[in-house]
Amino acid sequence: MVFQFPFLSLRPNSNMENKNQFLEKATELFIEHGSKTLTMDDVAREFGISKKTLYQKYKNKEALLEEVLDFKLNHIIQKMQKLDVEVENAVERMFCRDEQMERAVNSNRSMMVKQLVKYYPSIFNKHMVNFSEKFSQVLMNNILKGREQGYYRDDFNEEVYSKLFVLLMMSYDSSPILEYERVEREDFNYEVMMLYMNAITTEKGKEILKKINKK
Repeated sequence: MVFQFPFLSLRPNSNMENKNQFLEKATELFIEHGSKTLTMDDVAREFGISKKTLYQKYKNKEALLEEVLDFKLNHIIQKMQKLDVEVENAVERMFCRDEQMERAVNSNRSMMVKQLVKYYPSIFNKHMVNFSEKFSQVLMNNILKGREQGYYRDDFNEEVYSKLFVLLMMSYDSSPILEYERVEREDFNYEVMMLYMNAITTEKGKEILKKINKK
């Protein structure tokens, strides 16, 4: 199936919706084939355009990769922020089944990311720094909200703690000491969550934790 997008026509009236549709499809292609395996020829052919037209929008595949990663990250963060608004209780929010958060944390297993690490380490590292900063900001907002509700302590550095949480959650695939056949990712994520939540909650917050764990 060939996809046609006005965004790639280089006409002045190309709109953001068309660009988002293009990036969504480009993301799917990279995830399916891998960031190294997928070529600009493949992308051009998939969208039914010449490679010359594609290169007028992106000077090389690295530029396209960076925009795809930024697009997907922003989409994930927006979904997280939406859930932050919908769930009033800050502690309960942390235990909501968050599909976007799970996809973000589990993404290290994808062929796209594995090839990013091997063949485009500078792009991967830049993306991970960006991801860490934005994900940490979501967590810091949750901490501030929880403090106002009396569920979180005031005597810790929210920026440091939020980044520690991100580092721990993202460490499953890279840890040299975890025995993956004995520790499932879901169990690992839960233990990291409980470690983090028990460290930051007040007695009032821990009562909420007890109720959540009984469900």
